[in-house]
Amino acid sequence: MKTTPLSALPLDADRALALAHTTLDIEAAAVLGLKRHLDASFAQAVGLMLAVRGRVVVMGMGKSGHIGRKIAATLASTGTAAMFVHPAEASHGDLGMIQPVDVVLAISNSGESEEINAILPMIKRLGAPLVGMAGNPQSTLARYANVFLNSSVDKEACPLNLAPTASTTAQLALGDALAVALLDARGFKAEDFARSHPGGALGRKLLTLVSDIMRSGDQVPRVPGSASFSALMREMSNKGLGAAAIVDEAGHVQGIFTDGDLRRLIEKGADLRSCIAAQVMHSQPSTIAHDALAVDAAELMEQRCITSVLVVDPAGVLCGALNSNDLMRAKVI
Repeated sequence: MKTTPLSALPLDADRALALAHTTLDIEAAAVLGLKRHLDASFAQAVGLMLAVRGRVVVMGMGKSGHIGRKIAATLASTGTAAMFVHPAEASHGDLGMIQPVDVVLAISNSGESEEINAILPMIKRLGAPLVGMAGNPQSTLARYANVFLNSSVDKEACPLNLAPTASTTAQLALGDALAVALLDARGFKAEDFARSHPGGALGRKLLTLVSDIMRSGDQVPRVPGSASFSALMREMSNKGLGAAAIVDEAGHVQGIFTDGDLRRLIEKGADLRSCIAAQVMHSQPSTIAHDALAVDAAELMEQRCITSVLVVDPAGVLCGALNSNDLMRAKVI
């Protein structure tokens, strides 16, 4: 059978744009329409999930299943242990994944999905609380549910009113509402979110410590206050930080000398050959604790308009250093 090349298909650009607008209008109305269905049952569902000793087990078939997977992922990343179980697979052994300490969230637009309805008696017998999300309050799923959430919509965005469009958008929004209510009830913080997203930008900012990325040991440029100016310059050049720490015999930070300080001294015409490090250093330099967040080091540099900072331990002893390049390599900034 011959097929018509896509390039030969007629396209009414105005109609396509009009349908896009209509789709967004219908789906926006569907989401806003959920507000009239929200009542005490929503709080009851949140209460069940908040008190769960096991996991929230999300189930759904077809497009509702795709939405269910996203809801489970959102719950898991915001502090509520959750997983998705396919209803058809549950009838062939995966029902063993569900325990009495779990809460089941079953999603179906019609509330009459055969694969879900087939296992509802087993879920009830198991004793796991069931939260049903469907568009029909008179459905089988609604009757079995301990708590029912009405996700009904007036119509689908599909011009044929057949393909799940507005209904799945409504399910997704209702799932997000559950997740947001739960994370608020748990006192979930940005730091908690970062722990479950260590590979993301937020995770790097909230989990990376100064000690994770700082230069340490022989990489840290340091000289005593009695060091000659030439020795100071050699140390700076060899370590490539653009600065050097001046320390006492115990390693406590006494000052810092930077490329900027060198430039300013040259501009003043100072005789540097006879100087020692203690005479040219900038005393009371900015320092940061080794166990501080790297993002705090970035903020300190920005506030002080500096490009490097010395790292100290609780006793004030120099233990490291880092500059803006180190922060950029770690993708903190």
